[in-house]
Amino acid sequence: MNFLSHFYFDRNTTNCYHTLGTVLPDLLKNADKNIIIHPEKLQHPDKSINDIILGWQKHLEVDRFFHSSGFFTARSHALKNLLAPAIEGSPVKPFFLGHIALEIILDNLLITTGKISTDDFYNHLDSCDTDVIKAFLNFSGLKETDRFFKFFEDFKRSRYLETYAENDKITYALKRICMRVWKDPFTPEQEEKMTTRVSAYRNALSVDFMSIFDYISELLSHN
Repeated sequence: MNFLSHFYFDRNTTNCYHTLGTVLPDLLKNADKNIIIHPEKLQHPDKSINDIILGWQKHLEVDRFFHSSGFFTARSHALKNLLAPAIEGSPVKPFFLGHIALEIILDNLLITTGKISTDDFYNHLDSCDTDVIKAFLNFSGLKETDRFFKFFEDFKRSRYLETYAENDKITYALKRICMRVWKDPFTPEQEEKMTTRVSAYRNALSVDFMSIFDYISELLSHN
C-alpha cells in the first residue's frame, strides 16, 4: 500500500512517531533504493524510538495482508490488462504498472471521499523531532542519513501527496515512479491513454474500494 493507505489504519492516533514508522519503509525506499534496514525485531529504551519501530512493524503487517488478499490479486490483474494496450512499446511491465496504479488509486479515493485528511498526515510528520528520527536510523544501522533527510524535508515541503486528489495527476505519479527505473517510460500518447483508462477504473473502484480497508482492519483487530 502507498503512504496514505497506510495512514488510514492509524488516522486517529495522536502519536506522530508511530505514524512516521508506518510510512518510513517507503520514505527510505524513495529517498535511496539502496537503503536497507530491518529494525522490526529491535527494541529501544526510548519510547519515541520504540514507537517508530512499532509503526514499522505495522507497515510490514498491513503490506503482508494487502498483497496476499484476493482484492489485490484481482484488481491489480484487471489494471494490468486494462493498461497493457495503452503502454504497448513501453519498457514498463504491465504487472508492475497495475500494482502501483492500484495503490495510488486507493490513496486518491481515500482523499476524495474524505476518509483521511492529508493535513493530519503532514502534521504528524512535521511534529517529529529530527534528532529522534536520526537516533532511530543510527540504531537501525544506517549511519549516513543526510540523503534521507534531504528527501524527507522535500517530501514534507512539497506536500506532493495532495496532488493524488486530482485524477489526471495519477498518471503523472505513475510516470514519476517509473522514471526511477526508466528514463523515458511513456510517450505523451501513452500517458493520455493511461489517464483515460485509470480514471475510468478509479470511478468503477469507488463503489467498493473500502472493502480492502475493512478486510485489513478486521485482520489487524485479531493480531
